[in-house]
Amino acid sequence: MPKSPYPVPPVAPRRPHRSTIHGVQRTDEYHWLRNKNDPKVRAYLNAENAYTAALMKPSRPLQGRLYREMLSRIKETDTEVPYREGEWFYYSRTRKGRQYRIYCRRHGRLTAREEIILDLNLLAKGRAYLGLGALDVSPHAGLLAYSTDHTGFREYTLYVKDLRSGRLLPERVPKARSVAWATDSRTLFYVTEDAAKRACRVWRRVLGDADSETLLYEETDERFSVSVDRSLSGGYIFITSASATASEVRYIPAADPLAQPRLFLPRRQEHEYYLDHGGDDFYVVTNDRGRNFRLVAVPSASPAEGNWRELIPHREDVMLDGVDVFARHLVVHERHGGFPALRVIRIADGEAHEIVLPESARAVYGSANAEFDSGAFRLYYESYVTPGTVYDYDMEGRRLTLLKQREVRGGYDSRKYRVELHYATVGDGTRIPVSLVYRKDRRRRGAQPLLLTGYGAYGFPLDTHFSSARLSLLDRGVIFAVAHVRGGGEMGKRWHDEGRMLNKRNTFTDFIACAEHLVSQAFTAPDRLAIEGGSAGGLLVGAAANKRPDLFRAAVAEVPFVDVVNTMLDASLPLTTGEYEEWGNPNQREYFDYMLSYSPYDNLQAQDYPAMLVETSLHDSQVMYWEPAKYVARLRALKTDPNPLLFRINMKAGHGGSSGRYDFLKEIAFNYAFILGVLGISR
Repeated sequence: MPKSPYPVPPVAPRRPHRSTIHGVQRTDEYHWLRNKNDPKVRAYLNAENAYTAALMKPSRPLQGRLYREMLSRIKETDTEVPYREGEWFYYSRTRKGRQYRIYCRRHGRLTAREEIILDLNLLAKGRAYLGLGALDVSPHAGLLAYSTDHTGFREYTLYVKDLRSGRLLPERVPKARSVAWATDSRTLFYVTEDAAKRACRVWRRVLGDADSETLLYEETDERFSVSVDRSLSGGYIFITSASATASEVRYIPAADPLAQPRLFLPRRQEHEYYLDHGGDDFYVVTNDRGRNFRLVAVPSASPAEGNWRELIPHREDVMLDGVDVFARHLVVHERHGGFPALRVIRIADGEAHEIVLPESARAVYGSANAEFDSGAFRLYYESYVTPGTVYDYDMEGRRLTLLKQREVRGGYDSRKYRVELHYATVGDGTRIPVSLVYRKDRRRRGAQPLLLTGYGAYGFPLDTHFSSARLSLLDRGVIFAVAHVRGGGEMGKRWHDEGRMLNKRNTFTDFIACAEHLVSQAFTAPDRLAIEGGSAGGLLVGAAANKRPDLFRAAVAEVPFVDVVNTMLDASLPLTTGEYEEWGNPNQREYFDYMLSYSPYDNLQAQDYPAMLVETSLHDSQVMYWEPAKYVARLRALKTDPNPLLFRINMKAGHGGSSGRYDFLKEIAFNYAFILGVLGISR
């Protein structure tokens, strides 16, 4: 018989692992894939990669075209807008052919001699991966605290560099997280993590004194993680301990770093608050009177709750996301109607106004604001059709000054594209926003290829970000859409609450309703519809594929959280206990039963599925590689269709995939080639 031209998919052996909880016996045939050091596990993962490479080999010309297109739109040698901090101007830049950023500064004026403070390309030399964590220059500008990870496991080591000599100081701190400098530029505060990667210990160290390291605070509640930061005013070091539903803050005068931390307000159930400082006041963002937060001020010398004065009340229809405190103004980050907004308040008299922005469907954030005594607020703005743009906003004159818009090479014209906002109505009457973008002259009557993505977890919003890589889809007639499902943060805390814990299934029914809406409105059809999601968005893709496999032609799940029950039962894993307030604790029967009802791995069945590409990384610290590995193994054993099921594992990266910018573009090109190929677009 002639040899088949198609490779045979790998088959993972079944080795039943049995456990019992709540009187329910569970069998996991692929539990053995958890052993990263087992040669048989490595052999299986390598076989999956080889199978995927073989099936995707015919698409290599398309992958190459896509990569070249994406690369051609990027200004490979480029410089970010410099920002001032003290006597220095800081910025980063890229060079053609280099994977990573170079961080630089100039003294006094932009024409002064450039000093390179950190070249990530040099740190990455001879390594397959480089992740940058902290990057914090001391107040006197002579030292740099930075941290790096070389595996993708997000396990960072903290270093201190003398910027005058270029040499590293003897200090090395493994498993370091956030850092903050005291005013003296000799005392450094930092956080370290435990074996489960929970940031839990706050330390103080005087540089050059090996015996000075002091444990200032240890968080013993496993639901809480700790961070440390310094206020823009330079007045205080804040130690914030937070879970998903509660927080508390301790503070130390930055000019008196040996002082003991003082507790601002003890934690209490369901109360989140966050602290900043300016002048004689602390500013507190608090949800004590409503889930969407309010803003209060209180004298830093007498911060008792009885002295709080309200600046912005709680509002049911507006989410208060945070505040930036300057010497004379506050910049309040808000969200209403699903999109972010910025409000400026003059501290002297409380006069307030909203920054007028050019588009209603947009994303806007604070950019590099390092000067406390400033009348300008630097912001970063983008939309589906507007590339990343940096402005300075005159907070008194109310004027936006354009500093830079990211160049999109190749003749990009935003007028060729159209953005629309639609709403899908679900069974309980809730209207779910769906935003989409397409190229006008490629829009035909009737169904056409469409890529729908979603996330829906942690109160994290999917905003309307620009992507020059995405143009390779739009220019081929693919519509791109985002389902702003519950569980995310687009519509405030209520939106998050209605898609977490015992409401989690709303996230999946919302997503399916959005897909059905796009089909009913003739934007697409089931045989032209692809879906995509990463991490918790991969959970969304897996759950939707189980429930409505007939609705989708293709699915891409990136580092997907698909083995919900097993993972949440394993408290030794990173993030598990801290996420009981997002997903629930399956050691309680009610949550166990509910998770079991939607966990993608547990709900796979003998039925037809869409064509699927599942991706992960060996050193992922957030979703362990074995979740998608087990998911693919079980799905391959159960599914009844001939559609391709591909599993791709990056053996040298973590949760975010490849760290180098060129390697990352190649990953996007690979995914797009898979989607386009399944949807019948070969060029």
